[in-house]
Amino acid sequence: MTDKTVRKPIRKAVFPVAGLGTRFLPATKAIPKEMLPIIDRPLIQYAVDEAREAGIEQMIFVTGRGKTSIVEHFDVAYELEATMRDRAKTLDVLEPTRLKPGNLVTVRQQVPLGLGHAIWCARGIVGDEPFAIFLPDELMIGEPGCMKQMVEAYNEVGGNLISVLEVPEDEVSSYGVIAPGKTLDIMGGALTEVTGLVEKPRREEAPSNLIISGRYILQPEVMRTLEGQEKGAGGEIQLTDAMAKMIGTQPFHAVTFAGRRFDCGSKIGFVEATLALALERPDMADEVRAMVKRLVG
Repeated sequence: MTDKTVRKPIRKAVFPVAGLGTRFLPATKAIPKEMLPIIDRPLIQYAVDEAREAGIEQMIFVTGRGKTSIVEHFDVAYELEATMRDRAKTLDVLEPTRLKPGNLVTVRQQVPLGLGHAIWCARGIVGDEPFAIFLPDELMIGEPGCMKQMVEAYNEVGGNLISVLEVPEDEVSSYGVIAPGKTLDIMGGALTEVTGLVEKPRREEAPSNLIISGRYILQPEVMRTLEGQEKGAGGEIQLTDAMAKMIGTQPFHAVTFAGRRFDCGSKIGFVEATLALALERPDMADEVRAMVKRLVG
């Protein structure tokens, strides 16, 4: 795994998008939570854009019932595009929503058994290649993007990688947490060995305050580990538990993301992301700032 000449590139990414989005009801009764927009782009679009920036070619959506609009978002909208052409409107705004034929694959998670099970459902498409995982709820904003930073780290050390962020200690029980080893003297010290992983530990038992933040690069062997994985926290098949079993058998590192994370699985995080990104948009920043001052004043 240390020889870069035999290291397989990261060409595929899995997007688990089968969740019901119950925290955003009634908005998500008929609309997938991944299609909720941050200003004018749905969450899933941000994740796919990040994947393409990192050189990933094939997007694998693990879907469930009522998720067809996610696939349609990345399809050609013939009637819409024809109408826009007739009205002499530019189609540039739709360019990011186009995926080439064969670059979008969907598989079904028929039973909601957790993140680990959702990833396992994509095993037939992943095959024997290393692959990335994106949790669209986690909106990662940075230049370069989170996954591009991780691919750069993968090109250095290979093996398995996860993105991490530091949080206050009283928040660790809501996340997967790493047990950190030594820090590597590459990438400005942003790369750390992982010696253990714990899913949603109690505060007093957490090995650190470095949480897994929704981006992964994993070797295909994780699929075989998930095959026999028993249910863990919450009665679900946890990806964190399967990854923990691989530590010691393959290189495992954490990349501290140089950027910002917004937890758009929560209402407060969703509002924060919308406001933060709106304040950075040249076409609306001044008006939004004036609006906020008016509202809070």
